[in-house]
Amino acid sequence: MPQLSQLSDVLVSQLFWLAIGLGFIFFVIARGMVPKIQATVDAREAQIASDLAAADHARKDAEAKEQAWRDTMDSARADAHKVTQDAKDVSALDTEAKAKKSADRIARKVAAAQGKIRDALTAARAEIEAVAAEAAQDMVGRLTGVTVERKDAARAVKAELHG
Repeated sequence: MPQLSQLSDVLVSQLFWLAIGLGFIFFVIARGMVPKIQATVDAREAQIASDLAAADHARKDAEAKEQAWRDTMDSARADAHKVTQDAKDVSALDTEAKAKKSADRIARKVAAAQGKIRDALTAARAEIEAVAAEAAQDMVGRLTGVTVERKDAARAVKAELHG
């Protein structure tokens, strides 16, 4: 076969042109494209680093704002608790004053009622003494036929009841 006999002559020539082609491709890619790709990669890395720094800064700002919000909420809760406690204290004082006023009013009513009871008791005792004196006067008169004066009968009943 004549094609195989030419193979050794053509092989060296083809290897030479292959090396030149690969060298040309290598230099074109290495000298032309790699710097552009490297610049793009570097720019992308710089952008990512910038974005990460901005995100970190935003996170720190958010944490600071959250802490300020929490401090504000804690302060508001403390103020609300103080207002609530003050309202409870005022209400307790008001209730205590009303209870004292009611207790005083009830004590006055009780004292007035006790006075009325004492007056009624005194009047009842006086009436009982009068009825008892009259009954004693009548009984002595019926039993013994002696007339006793009303004043003497009242004195005798009073001595017997009180003493």
